[in-house]
Amino acid sequence: MKMSYLTLEIITGFFLLFIIVKVLGKKMINQITPFTFIASIVLGELLGNAIYDDKASFIHLVYAMTLWALLLLTVELFGQKFLKLRGIFEGKPSVLIRNGVVNREELKKNRMNINQLQSLLRQSETFSIREVAYCYLEVNGSISILKKSPKQKMQQEDLNLPPKPVYVPVTIVRDGELLKDELVELGRDEKWLMLQLQAQGVSGYQEVFIAEWLEGEGLFVQTFDQGD
Repeated sequence: MKMSYLTLEIITGFFLLFIIVKVLGKKMINQITPFTFIASIVLGELLGNAIYDDKASFIHLVYAMTLWALLLLTVELFGQKFLKLRGIFEGKPSVLIRNGVVNREELKKNRMNINQLQSLLRQSETFSIREVAYCYLEVNGSISILKKSPKQKMQQEDLNLPPKPVYVPVTIVRDGELLKDELVELGRDEKWLMLQLQAQGVSGYQEVFIAEWLEGEGLFVQTFDQGD
């Protein structure tokens, strides 16, 4: 491949890509939906393959990128005009926590487990499920959280309150299984846990979907029945 021809293809591809991103908007950059994410990857592959494939002519490069851009633009226009098509192409958020209760069915639909949910919450500066009133899994894989009103952020200095010690919540039961190491770390035993569960009307940890201890606030428990 001649250097002059390669240079021409790269410059053309550069400006075509610039125009496509400008036309399609910021959604292409942010990859708001799985569809735009895949579309961005394919667009890059089309450009790269067309540039470095000796059998692909300059016309092939322009045609491939223009056709792909037109298809994406068509999908966007139809998605804006027709609500049903928008739902198909973009999807809709999933409610993972509703009224403080983890929705286990939605977790299963999105192929998630409680560990992954807790990880996403921690990445959003939420270290305890008990703090959350609603949690939505957005179509781009991020989560949006509405905290319970007593847990919403406030500046302690605004209320002239002295700083309080901060404790990290510890999960001691997950998916009906007792996490013995965490229980030992708390300095508690299984007998203590059973008393705590019975005080909340739960006969055994096998019935518990998630149990979380937070110093100063006690044990937060959600049974399997609550998530159905």
